[in-house]
Amino acid sequence: MKTSRPRAVSPSCSESSAQAGDGPRVRWLGRRPYAETMAAQQAFTDGRDGGTPDEIWWLEHDPVYTQGQAGRAEHVLAPGSIAVVQSDRGGQVTYHGPGQLVGYLLIDVRRRQLGVRALVSAIENAIIATLAGWGVDAAARADAPGVYVGAAKIASLGLRVRRGCSYHGLALNVDMDLEPFGRINPCGMAGLAVTQLADLGAKTDMVVVREALTAALLRELGYAAIRV
Repeated sequence: MKTSRPRAVSPSCSESSAQAGDGPRVRWLGRRPYAETMAAQQAFTDGRDGGTPDEIWWLEHDPVYTQGQAGRAEHVLAPGSIAVVQSDRGGQVTYHGPGQLVGYLLIDVRRRQLGVRALVSAIENAIIATLAGWGVDAAARADAPGVYVGAAKIASLGLRVRRGCSYHGLALNVDMDLEPFGRINPCGMAGLAVTQLADLGAKTDMVVVREALTAALLRELGYAAIRV
């Protein structure tokens, strides 16, 4: 995976005069291992400065359970042959695998004057708007970040902010094997049901979903356009 060439690290990401309206670079990375991609996000965040454009990385992961910083071992019930990887994002355990669209938002939140709660709400609203376009009635919950269709979770969120910049992001279930969710308490919630676009009669073409969700994120985050 290519990341920006390291620069001299300043005390924050926001010391130069990059304009808040500059659009992000959007990248499709294909299918990647989780640990490798987390390391690339960390390197990008540590190497960026106030002039570095924001980026959105879209990808799918090989099958993996990821345990957030607040994760508790008792929520990992029977992982079997699927690896459990410690992550530096917030939250509890979740599952990633092929057929799930993962988006990593590498954003200078200080430059964009975004608090963490506002960023979470923008991501949730973008997912909800995307699903609404396909006739799926989804909603956020005040007590548990993510997006839900009825009582079933369709998208998870987990973020980390360091030096005024975010990384990690969202995972939307598109057309995947949901069985591995049954081997954990998803997001630390025993008995939580999960669902996906394929089970709701919505779009499942990964390119179509990715492009629709990118457009919704740009609107919610106030970007004018994608940076080429």
